[in-house]
Amino acid sequence: MSEIVLVRVPAALRAFTGDAHEVTVPPGTVAQVLQHLAQHHPQLLPRVLTPDGQLRPFVNVYVGHANVRGLDGLATAVPAGSVLSILPAVAGG
Repeated sequence: MSEIVLVRVPAALRAFTGDAHEVTVPPGTVAQVLQHLAQHHPQLLPRVLTPDGQLRPFVNVYVGHANVRGLDGLATAVPAGSVLSILPAVAGG
């Protein structure tokens, strides 16, 4: 099993990851994974988290197929070999 986590970045946020659609980081909790991601892509974190460190209401984060809002939120474990997906809501009319 891989000792990394694969973070999938949606097109709307790729400008903040140097246009990378996938980034690898060490495993941990969702909060730790996002902090590791921010070490190399600091402009991404403010688009995902509020200033007080909570998930923005219009951003969903999944570990595998499970929305972390229905699990332990930012404390949700992201084990090695997992895929974490960041999905901002898209408004339409």
